[in-house]
Amino acid sequence: MRIENSFIPVEGVGETTERRLWREGVTTWESFDPAVDVAGVGSTTADRIESFIAEALTRLDDGDSAYFDRTFPSGERWRLYENFREETCFFDIETTGLDEHRNQVTTVSFHRDGETTTLVAGEDLTAERLRERFADASLLATFNGARFDVPFLETSFDIEIDTPHLDLMYPCKRIGLSGGLKPIEKAIGIERDRPDLSGRDAVRLWREYERGDDDALDTLVSYNREDTENLRTLADAVTETLHEDVFVADAVER
Repeated sequence: MRIENSFIPVEGVGETTERRLWREGVTTWESFDPAVDVAGVGSTTADRIESFIAEALTRLDDGDSAYFDRTFPSGERWRLYENFREETCFFDIETTGLDEHRNQVTTVSFHRDGETTTLVAGEDLTAERLRERFADASLLATFNGARFDVPFLETSFDIEIDTPHLDLMYPCKRIGLSGGLKPIEKAIGIERDRPDLSGRDAVRLWREYERGDDDALDTLVSYNREDTENLRTLADAVTETLHEDVFVADAVER
């Protein structure tokens, strides 16, 4: 589903009215006609829709993902993904514990444009390098990153991460996929090279590396990179399911 299919950011247009528009064949901004008789869309709402479309077209041409992040309800942020898929930065962190005030970030992996990069504590994991990675992304994608990865990085490196953020944990829940990342991956058929490794192993591997085992770091980095790369597959799968459930089901019911 693309941003251009959406009317829900408009004041006075909720999920019910948006679905009515779709069912009347108004499935894109281009197809909106204020003269179309749709329940819940009076002259005032129609004017608001026209104003929104005019503004949104310009913002979309400019690649202004932050505008849509502000205007879309938080639960509908997944709708930004299709438009900004190629400018999405997937990332995942590993740490020595769950407390950002006491524990350390050990590795951070980023996946974008088919390439994965990992920053390692004590080598190249710095605030400057993190800012560089986030700077030109239109959208960030994580799993549980809103509650964990983002605040952990902000606290540990004294940075502000304000790029629009799609936390995949929430759209997963919306389609009935709950629990941690690995059970969800398994449920939708994503396979791992090392399915035996867990977050606890990530802590153990870092400690072994600190004691001089370079192979442990290689394993940790591989684990972190796989977490990150799988986010792309998960995002594709979840947004496609939501597209079918939210948009296609109503758009074809005419």
